Amino acid sequence: MGSATPSFFRRALIAFTSFKRILKDPGFARAVGALAKGDAGHALARPAAVPLASAAPDSALLLLGLLQREGRLVDFLQEDLKGASDQEIGAAARIVHQGCRGVLSAHLKIAPVREEPEGSRVVLAPGFDASANRPTGNVVGDPPFQGTLVHRGWRVTQMDLPKTTGGHDLRILAAAEVEL
Repeated sequence: MGSATPSFFRRALIAFTSFKRILKDPGFARAVGALAKGDAGHALARPAAVPLASAAPDSALLLLGLLQREGRLVDFLQEDLKGASDQEIGAAARIVHQGCRGVLSAHLKIAPVREEPEGSRVVLAPGFDASANRPTGNVVGDPPFQGTLVHRGWRVTQMDLPKTTGGHDLRILAAAEVEL
């Protein structure tokens, strides 16, 4: 956020979108309530999850279908690899990786949860966002916790899935192929 004061129209847009989000997102409503009471520290300590652009409940199936179509992910995961050589698995994994990575980059903007490099010493302050930071190891007592960042985590910041047409069954991840 910049330090410049937003224009009247920008503030009106913020108010309108915040009103809709307050009605849909109890965590966001809590944060806005804390800000309204002047408790900015509490409101900012546990940021509410940012809803992704009108994600339909079927978005997971749509994304899984894309991962199957472009990367053959479901085929790979459903395959019994017990008898396959490391070279065969590696060759298949390269194809799956390339296709799935393309789907992610085309439809999702993904960013690290934490900006510090892995291996850094970090502090989890009281009120830390437990959905974004998972303490592991010997977790005893109350925060603040000090530890080493083992994994930065990932969060989706933007999602742009294709729109589906009526009658398209999203439960069909890959149609059966019948050669004639």
